[in-house]
Amino acid sequence: MQIIKIGTRGSKLALYQANKVKDLLSKEFPDNNFEIVVIKTKGDKILDVALSKIGDKGLFTKELEIELLNGNIDMAVHSLKDLPTVFPEGCKLAAILKRAEVRDVLISKDNKKISELPDGAVIGTSSLRRISQVLKFNPKFKIKDIRGNVETRLQKLKNENYDALIMAGAGIIRLGFENKITELLDPEIILPAAGQGAIAVETRINDEFIDKILENINHEFTEKSVFAERTFLQLVEGGCQVPVGCYTNMVGEKFHITGLIASIDGKNTIKEIVAGKIEDSYEMAKVLAEKMLKQGGAEILSEIY
Repeated sequence: MQIIKIGTRGSKLALYQANKVKDLLSKEFPDNNFEIVVIKTKGDKILDVALSKIGDKGLFTKELEIELLNGNIDMAVHSLKDLPTVFPEGCKLAAILKRAEVRDVLISKDNKKISELPDGAVIGTSSLRRISQVLKFNPKFKIKDIRGNVETRLQKLKNENYDALIMAGAGIIRLGFENKITELLDPEIILPAAGQGAIAVETRINDEFIDKILENINHEFTEKSVFAERTFLQLVEGGCQVPVGCYTNMVGEKFHITGLIASIDGKNTIKEIVAGKIEDSYEMAKVLAEKMLKQGGAEILSEIY
């Protein structure tokens, strides 16, 4: 029996995702022994500073990639939205599981929807993408930075000066906190991050044995969708700590890709949609990125950088 090591961060959500990969692989390959290896990342260690101030390149992934390249693990499981669009030399994206809930959610103290929150309401988030869109929705909302895992944030909402939180819906649902959700936020209000809701598996390049195994759990439609989103993100040079969003969906027979580039205060926002065939997702993402950068997106991003 061959032992195959799956690397992950140690939060409950990360462990849920790694175990999901493990369960799917164990079902497909019962003769192999899949083991979870927990690795602490920089993003897990620095909890008292806003993500946008630390810099996001590999914040939740770098240590896992080092262990991967050193041969201490055979694959690394991530939330896809945490993965930079450029991989370190020797690493690649090998599989993406079927996507879960893509939208952000609002969790509020008094069960009020975002449209019912009063001026001056304190919203907890550390994402510049969410901040810009929340302030566009209502410039009178107050934004308060919040860090920590899902449980920590929910506790802070209860005990500290927050009226509501905005978080990724997939994580809340995976951890069994659906009952805490006040509102699933329409992408018209908050456009999700590229790759949001998808679990990704990263491997070493040229590891044919692991590649062959992972082919069995890769979800083709999700792969094509998030490929388009991440292509857009890469072309506009948006890290996960820049106010850039991207969302793909099928509308009838057409594949739609929606992009967002915004100033942090939400006052300057560019949003566009390109529609076509899913097979042309790369070209569509390229057209969308070029169009939005020319419309003023480049200036918005240069000011932020």
